[in-house]
Amino acid sequence: MKAIALISGGLDSILAAKLLKQEGIDIIPLYFKIPFFYSRQNGPAEQNLIPQILKHLGAELKIIDAGDEFLRILEDPVHGYGSNMNPCIDCKIMMLCKAKELMEEFKAKFIVTGEVLGQRPMSQHKPALNLIERRAGLQGLILRPLSARRLAETLPEKEGWVSRDKLLDFSGRTRKPQIELAKRLNIEDYPNPAGGCLLTDPAFSKRVKDLINHRELNSDNVELLKVGRHFRIQEQTKLVVGRNENENKQLVNLAKDNDYLFEPTEEIAGPTALGRGIFDSALIGLSCNIVCRYCDLNDNKNTEIVYKKIPEEQNKRLEVLVIEERYLWSLRI
Repeated sequence: MKAIALISGGLDSILAAKLLKQEGIDIIPLYFKIPFFYSRQNGPAEQNLIPQILKHLGAELKIIDAGDEFLRILEDPVHGYGSNMNPCIDCKIMMLCKAKELMEEFKAKFIVTGEVLGQRPMSQHKPALNLIERRAGLQGLILRPLSARRLAETLPEKEGWVSRDKLLDFSGRTRKPQIELAKRLNIEDYPNPAGGCLLTDPAFSKRVKDLINHRELNSDNVELLKVGRHFRIQEQTKLVVGRNENENKQLVNLAKDNDYLFEPTEEIAGPTALGRGIFDSALIGLSCNIVCRYCDLNDNKNTEIVYKKIPEEQNKRLEVLVIEERYLWSLRI
């Protein structure tokens, strides 16, 4: 008996899959790569999943890049957003629909998730779980082992493919039952819960909303959202200023043709900044003013900023003053 297990990158989905593996179910772990899932310690969530899944489930992790489709959902989700820009219900429906399409290919009889009743306010209460199931066309075919005994019987339970008595009744937001279960199942290197979906973060959500409002939501711009301080300096123009050496390097690597790069001269410590959009001489000057604000000027009020347009090789220089603080904050996203 085979089942597709949706792997989120967190502990719960690994626990759910391993419980069923112990019941003799052949687990096919499936991970959807979306640009907003991450681990604060280790970058993108999928980086450490492959060896973990192999170790705990004895199976190869199947990875599907769903980024472009998710961005289309994010612009106008049918079921709305959560407390920030998180379209959790539409996201779950999308994943389950894609998993359903793969069931025949993998000869899977049902789908397993690590959802816990009441853990997430938008998508993990009973009406939402039922709605998601109906919209995905998977009534009775989604088994949630961690909360199964608090939910209606599924087909796998009715048919005797799994024993309901060996499923669990977790609920709420506490992590204690999962941590205790992980110990019993000898899972020690599980992912830190500090990661998750960036769309639940209020500050990050403001940046996403700004992209949507300016019709700039695409994969390149989303990657840029994860780095630096962001400024909307005109309707079609943004500036991103690095906060440390690592971010300065990332901005250089993220620069595309027609982007601008700004930085102080070698004699001055300061950030790299990336400008994207439509620039004229006034906006180049404003960008230099902003970069100047974050340079180590030793009480000076001006310095030279070096800039160039990608892919041009020749640098240009502009001596500028520090931008007024109130004006700076009016531009920051």
